[in-house]
Amino acid sequence: MAAAGYNDGMQSRWTTEEARTFIDRYAGAHGEDLALRVFSSRLIGRDEDLVLHGGGNTSVKTTVKDLLGEPVEVICVKGSGWDLVDIEPAGLPACRLEPLRRLRAVDAMTDEEMVNQVRIQLLDAKAPTPSVETLLHAFLPHRFVDHSHADAILVLTNQPDGEALIHAALGADIPVLPWIMPGFPLAKAVADAYEANPSCEGIVLLKHGLFTFGDDARTSYERMVTLVDKAERFCAQRIAGKPRMTTSAGGGEDDARALAGEVLPTIRGALALDRGNRLYTRFVASWRGDDDLVAFSRHPDARALLELGPMTPDHVIRTKGSYLVLSEAEARDPAVVRARIADYARDYEAYFEANRARVALPPTMLDPHPRVVVVEGAGLFAFGPERKAAKIAGDLAEHTLRAKALAAALGRYEGLPPAELFDMEYWSLEQAKLGSKQPQPLAGRVALVTGGSGAIGYGIALELLRAGAHLFLTDVDLDALERVTALLREKVPGAPLESARLDVTSTASVDAAFQACVLAFGGLDVLVPNAGIAHVSTLKDMDDERFRQVVDVNLTGTMTVLRAAARLFEQQQTGGAVVLQASKNVFAPGAQFGAYSASKAGAAQLGKIAALELAPHGVRVNMVNADAVFGGDVPSGLWAEVGPDRMQARGLDAEGLEAYYRDRSLLRVPVTAEHVGKAVVFFAAETTPTTGATLPVDAGVAAAFPR
Repeated sequence: MAAAGYNDGMQSRWTTEEARTFIDRYAGAHGEDLALRVFSSRLIGRDEDLVLHGGGNTSVKTTVKDLLGEPVEVICVKGSGWDLVDIEPAGLPACRLEPLRRLRAVDAMTDEEMVNQVRIQLLDAKAPTPSVETLLHAFLPHRFVDHSHADAILVLTNQPDGEALIHAALGADIPVLPWIMPGFPLAKAVADAYEANPSCEGIVLLKHGLFTFGDDARTSYERMVTLVDKAERFCAQRIAGKPRMTTSAGGGEDDARALAGEVLPTIRGALALDRGNRLYTRFVASWRGDDDLVAFSRHPDARALLELGPMTPDHVIRTKGSYLVLSEAEARDPAVVRARIADYARDYEAYFEANRARVALPPTMLDPHPRVVVVEGAGLFAFGPERKAAKIAGDLAEHTLRAKALAAALGRYEGLPPAELFDMEYWSLEQAKLGSKQPQPLAGRVALVTGGSGAIGYGIALELLRAGAHLFLTDVDLDALERVTALLREKVPGAPLESARLDVTSTASVDAAFQACVLAFGGLDVLVPNAGIAHVSTLKDMDDERFRQVVDVNLTGTMTVLRAAARLFEQQQTGGAVVLQASKNVFAPGAQFGAYSASKAGAAQLGKIAALELAPHGVRVNMVNADAVFGGDVPSGLWAEVGPDRMQARGLDAEGLEAYYRDRSLLRVPVTAEHVGKAVVFFAAETTPTTGATLPVDAGVAAAFPR
């Protein structure tokens, strides 16, 4: 936020050179007006002090030719699902302008009818639904109209004397409207306000944001920048020398990180939704621990301020109206954390019951748990069903904390009353923004995989990501891990994937990686112990040190990660899954493979012990026994170790060796790393109440049948 006090002010980002690149890129197919509309929309979207995550909207009135070649006057408005930061021409669907303007003569209109009327005028029936503020844009006469939720404007308008402050900051010629729900009444009110003040360069909506306009893209955009800059400078002057809730003495980053890692699994576990039979809907966390946010969390006024409504009601569907604030002592006590979250849920249920009659259709209550939790000394945690939602809530919460700190220094923060906030939270058009897609099998779950840079590790990681898991991938070989991570990001664009070096033979390394996983996603739900090494030797020739290395990685390394996961599972109290990648050699060991076979058998035995010990916590522990996985996109480290010996012993080349292992199985089909990954997903998804089981993925090796 440029607002570490707003001392530097806001600057225009418009350059003639960059504007020309947008004209060159888009004007040929879409016209210069729309090309510049895309450019200036992105300029607004790039500035987080103006809009965040789909907030705000823009429009341009222009002329296009219809199918018959006749000119048609249209308005192109930001469509649903698009973000100003990366909007394309397709994100500004065109509607016939004149029929929309005529709607101003209508006395009243439901929100659903308003959307219907706008969609009727779309030139492309498959285009996204234009903004709910389309009629507001259409009723204004200007060619270009911009709308933002600028932080500095909200700091001023969320005050008891918001209108007076706006006039003091921006000038008496800027009309200021009271809070009005977006829709038809607001569109008419803005048009009336402009016509009563035709020389104005913008209109402010209390507790909502700012509209600016002009006959060219640059004028409208730079009016936005100028007015917000005035608001920022006004705030800076008014609060100069005053104490700030975000003022930090510096330092303490390690303390905040340690506290966050300690308390986050408890909070995340308490937020999970119990579906019965020890199955849970879980949420992913986004932690923010900047110095100023930690300073805010320690301020004695933080709790009262964060129980008030959001800076703009648009945020309520992402963050809820109030945040839960925990003292450090409360956050360290699991029983207190669960009690405070239960209290929050009861308060939300009471809020719902008190206001449900305000909406026309009987509403269904949303999840009553908080979406943002602020912990004294740790900063803030935001939660969502997946990482993107958690990040959006976190970004909004970051700006909210900083803006509320400014508002408190300026005067007295005042949000919307709960009843009016409810109207926005349960507004049918706002609810549509959340979507209703079917969740993936591992949605909301966090998985940690060891040995992630090998062939099987890659296959497991790929299938976990495809199933919707949030993945923390680890390996002792950092270079190989980075290569595999890059490949996974190519295969699954936008994947919620983090990685870190982890040496399973080092307790310190294991603890550091598990803490990093907690801070990245909030906790752990699925552990896949997969790290393994091999050594070929007869028993009579076995080297002591090489034997110990194999046992340290394959057996002791399994114990170290099981121990770390068990502690997290117990802390979260939401069950979980362990899927141990064992081996066909557990049941059918091979000559000259004593170190590997014995250590893998021991690891499988640890898995069975874990199934016994973790069952009281609802954790399911199962084993996958793979065999003859040679690798595809990622080569197999195990076969690089044992392959040459096996080829020499059988007089085969690499291709012949693969054929030999394929044809010795009952099914005579190759086993891929992805097959192993799918078996892991089956157990991780908890679709059956199974624990202590072993699933062979070997195409049928009779000697390795579980007995």
